Amino acid sequence: MEQPIIECVPNISEGRDKSIIDKIVNSIEQSAECSVLGVEPDADYNRTVITIAGTPHKVYQAAYQLIKSSIELIDMSAHEGEHPRLGVVDVCPFIPLRDYTMSQCADLARKLAQQVANDFGVCTFLYGYAAAKPDRKLLSTLRKGEYEGLQSRLDGTDTIHNESTKLPDFGPAVWGSNPKKSGGITIGARDILVAYNVNVDEKDAKIAKIIGSIVRGSGRLIKNDDGGKLRVRGMIQEIQGMGVTLESHGISQVSMNILDVMKCPIHKAYEICRSIANDHSTQLVGSELVGLVPLSAMLEAGSWYCEVPDATEEELVNSAINGLGLSNLEPFEPKKRIIEWALKGDYQ
Repeated sequence: MEQPIIECVPNISEGRDKSIIDKIVNSIEQSAECSVLGVEPDADYNRTVITIAGTPHKVYQAAYQLIKSSIELIDMSAHEGEHPRLGVVDVCPFIPLRDYTMSQCADLARKLAQQVANDFGVCTFLYGYAAAKPDRKLLSTLRKGEYEGLQSRLDGTDTIHNESTKLPDFGPAVWGSNPKKSGGITIGARDILVAYNVNVDEKDAKIAKIIGSIVRGSGRLIKNDDGGKLRVRGMIQEIQGMGVTLESHGISQVSMNILDVMKCPIHKAYEICRSIANDHSTQLVGSELVGLVPLSAMLEAGSWYCEVPDATEEELVNSAINGLGLSNLEPFEPKKRIIEWALKGDYQ
């Protein structure tokens, strides 16, 4: 009988010090029932995306150990980077893959958040399907003000959050040495999300920011001289995105989360960005996937770019890699980066 399989994709707030990243990853006990499938540091973001998959109990243990090591080794008071972040483990989602429900993943998230808060005296926040209230479901809502705003949230001077969203679900509700060092750790349950960055041939992110504000579902906020505000929705509701510089490569990126690749395939996001960039006399220079991606998403993108009739899965995947320019910054290895191929044979 096949065992239930889940995925966990913690993002730690360290992407520059390899020794710290290695210590955190090596603290995870890997076995036939739990594997680290990907470790992707980003120096500009100062953030590393780690992908773990396996049986629910073993993945839970791995996530707990990763958070423990991150609390010990990372100091948020000294952290800086391009990507929004709240704590040493900025986000830690559980994702059902096989024979496990979203409700069960949400229960794991709640259990982990409470255990981490109790064991280490840190602030933990629940998001996604594990959120205690509907207005706490969005990660972007809980992360408003980022780490720098956490002290004011805990000491009562915050002006960004309302009473429903400002405090942690578990852990200290006052500022002290532990929250100062660890920040807020956000744990949740969600559907498969594709983290996807489109590369723009510019250094200052001017066009990338324009593209992000047009494409993302939240759109842009327009203000007038009298303080009036007008929210204009964006093109694709399934996209969260923003423009950032990528100094190490001398380019910019539209950094996106595709929340539902069934409604917004990867190639759709890429081609929309390409069209807007062309309207501003700029071109794209490929793209990159962060973390692992479902095979179905690669096959659908490959079908858009492939000209071979009755193409095999491998041919469609290669067409997606080439059409999206996924190897422009570094080689894209499909056997390691596609969830089903990375898991092949491990948990049968």
